[in-house]
Amino acid sequence: MEPKSPSKSKIHVMGFIQSPITLKCGKVVILISFILVLIFGFFVFSPNVILYVRKRASYFTVVLDCGSTGTRVNVYEWMFNGGSMNNGEFPILVNSYPGNLTRSDGCKYHCVQTEPGLAMFVGNASGLRASLKPLIRGAEKWVPSGKRGVTPIFVLATAGMRRLPIEDASRIMEGVADIVKEHGFFYRKDFIRVLSGREEAYYGWVALNYKMGTLGNTSESHTLGLLDLGGSSLQVVTEIDEFRADEHVFRSKIGLVEHKLLAYSLQAFGFNEAIDRALAILSHTQAPQESTGKIFEVRHPCLSSGFVQNYTCRGCLGQKPSSSEDSSSRMMTCELNSILVLGDPNWEQCKALATEVATNLSNLERSKVAEQNCVGLLSYGSDRMQNLTLNSHKVTRYHALSGFFVVYNMLNLSSRANLTKLWETGQRLCSRSWADQTNANGLCFRILYMASLIQEALCLSNLEIIFGPGDVSWTLGAALIEGTESQRKGVATEHKWMVSSSITLFLVLVCVLIIVYRSQIKLPMPGRKITSGRASLPSYLYPKLQPN
Repeated sequence: MEPKSPSKSKIHVMGFIQSPITLKCGKVVILISFILVLIFGFFVFSPNVILYVRKRASYFTVVLDCGSTGTRVNVYEWMFNGGSMNNGEFPILVNSYPGNLTRSDGCKYHCVQTEPGLAMFVGNASGLRASLKPLIRGAEKWVPSGKRGVTPIFVLATAGMRRLPIEDASRIMEGVADIVKEHGFFYRKDFIRVLSGREEAYYGWVALNYKMGTLGNTSESHTLGLLDLGGSSLQVVTEIDEFRADEHVFRSKIGLVEHKLLAYSLQAFGFNEAIDRALAILSHTQAPQESTGKIFEVRHPCLSSGFVQNYTCRGCLGQKPSSSEDSSSRMMTCELNSILVLGDPNWEQCKALATEVATNLSNLERSKVAEQNCVGLLSYGSDRMQNLTLNSHKVTRYHALSGFFVVYNMLNLSSRANLTKLWETGQRLCSRSWADQTNANGLCFRILYMASLIQEALCLSNLEIIFGPGDVSWTLGAALIEGTESQRKGVATEHKWMVSSSITLFLVLVCVLIIVYRSQIKLPMPGRKITSGRASLPSYLYPKLQPN
């Protein structure tokens, strides 16, 4: 039998034993090491790699809008656009929830909400919980369970909470934080707070221009102006031509473009506050002796002759204010009083009342500040709002949202209805309401107040006013600015974690490689000669002689 060639068995070279298995293991180990080194370098030297990996993976942002009349939930689903907002790349809005829902009761706007607003729950922890729990559970239905831990939830309150004393507002927001903790969303302390008026206005402007595709536009065309009418406040934002020292003017760099913005948040100019201020004005102009009973009666020129209703009014029946005080500042300090409101329809008086409430100036005061048809100055507190058209020559289009959109939607007006159409619709609506003795929603006063704001107070009658879109809210702007920043910080943290994990994995692999490598080596013993390269022959070829 032919013996095996020594080269096919084991080969001793300088004390190392090599075999086909050893060579294969060495190759595998080297290959794995090379791959992991590449992965390690990939994560270390490419800070934005996770963004690219997750480019097609959507993420969510939850925003609870705590308004003066109610609390609403909004969930936005985004997709990274591969870049950074600082480089002009905005995330793509994939879906928004609850979307444009229409309930069986005819609700077409803010249909997923709880009432009243959070400001009404001072010292009422159970009411606060009942208000928030259904909304957060609704958000859990729209956000997949696997993504809730990395989905930021923002609970942001507006004008209704700003009106409360700081101590009361803080206690309510602390109670909100305790409720949010019980759910699996990601939150921080600064995610739950009361927005300033300028923040609310700014987020609304961002939402509008993002939705309409004019945000971060590097062309010469300007952005769109914002008119956002809530229950307690009015937000007005426009881009201006030149920066100036003014508390209402600020710079904002979004994407590659820096915007110079003029932003007002006008407390007590929302719809609900305007109704209260109208009653306060009427209560001070009508002599108390005209009241026949113990409850003070106020005759309202915008209501039908058959209208009778008890009403709790802030600022009514108090001492008549001095001429140096404006009605908006009085509204912030006056106590609530009960009055009996009686309808006493009069078109001219109703129109004059709506204009006085919109400009916060009486007819006599308006004639003093301007001889022109448009006052162009809106007084609030100790300040007066500048004429918007004098500061921004390139902004020729404003979008009227929220309360403006609600009235437009109720009356089925065209989204581009001009002021003439508004006044005509208002006069026809008021006449019909008076004849039918139905004015439950106060639409007669609302549409006249809305037209007065645009024409007399804001002096925008010569510009294009678009009502809507109805699905734009300041919450979209908050989710875009704050939510995206939170997600990117989370990506940065994830990147650091992956780099750390890669380093650890690399070190472990090196240790394993050394162990495997040494296990395949036979080191020469001290003082032992290295055997020749000749392989020993099998013993059966030379059998030992056995003794006889």
